[in-house]
Amino acid sequence: MVSYKEEDARWMKQALTLAERALKSGEFPVGCVLVSDNVVVGSGARRHSKDGELNELDHGEIVALRDWLSGGGRRNGTVSAYCTMEPCLMCMGALILNGVDRIVYAYEDVMGGAAGIDRCTPLTGALESLGYYRDQNIFQEHLYCSNNIEIVGGVCRNESLALFKEFFRNEQNTYWKNSLLAKYTLKVE
Repeated sequence: MVSYKEEDARWMKQALTLAERALKSGEFPVGCVLVSDNVVVGSGARRHSKDGELNELDHGEIVALRDWLSGGGRRNGTVSAYCTMEPCLMCMGALILNGVDRIVYAYEDVMGGAAGIDRCTPLTGALESLGYYRDQNIFQEHLYCSNNIEIVGGVCRNESLALFKEFFRNEQNTYWKNSLLAKYTLKVE
């Protein structure tokens, strides 16, 4: 992982504001802001994490991507995603596939975070079965390996952690209750 830049905290605070709003409405406190050339081009917060309306598609990152893409997906230079929680595998893939160059997150997701995965090892093993091996150039064309995405963690971590602690301490919130993430969050400082 890479150290963060001074402006990262400023943008993360905007994502935290979205997460606070989500928390106040009973949603899981994940907010995401997409920034290109010092302009917010997309934003969103977790939706549908409450009982009776639960779905795992409306993560903050996906909502922010939809917001950005509904405006034409314009960019001026790099696009950075500021997420209050480490993106999961679904969100990591969606961010990469949509051309996000940099992911900055606040709080680590010990249960499903994908920031540390090896994006350069094909999951199927199919290429090896055809005689291609890691030392050959074919892996430079691998969809996830060929990107040069920068990932930065821990920006405004304490502020984000406080939101997740508040969420899991509230008995009315059943989303991921008693999960590894909940147990970790309630113990960690």
